[in-house]
Amino acid sequence: MSDKYLIPRRLDDPELIGLWTVDEFVAMVGPFLWGVLSEHIVIGLGLAAVAWVALRKLKSGRSSSWLLHLGYWHLPSGFFGLKRTPPSHCRLLAG
Repeated sequence: MSDKYLIPRRLDDPELIGLWTVDEFVAMVGPFLWGVLSEHIVIGLGLAAVAWVALRKLKSGRSSSWLLHLGYWHLPSGFFGLKRTPPSHCRLLAG
C-alpha cells in the first residue's frame, strides 16, 4: 500500500523565535535588557537563563496558553483588557 497523501506532523507546534517559544523568549528578553541598560550584561544573561529554566519548569508539558489562564485567574480583572469575558472574581453567573 503506497502512501499517496502526506499528513503534516508539525502542524500544532508552537511558534518559535530562534530556539525558543514566544513566551520563553519574552521571559528571557526582560532580564537581558535590564542587564544591558544597567551595564551588567553577565548578570542579565544569568538572570535570563534562570528565567528560561524556571519558565520551562513551570510549563513542564503544558501549552503556553496555560500562562494566560493563570494570569486571568490571579491578576486584576482589567490587566488583559478583555471586554466580553466576565471578571474572574464572579464565580456564580445567573443566566
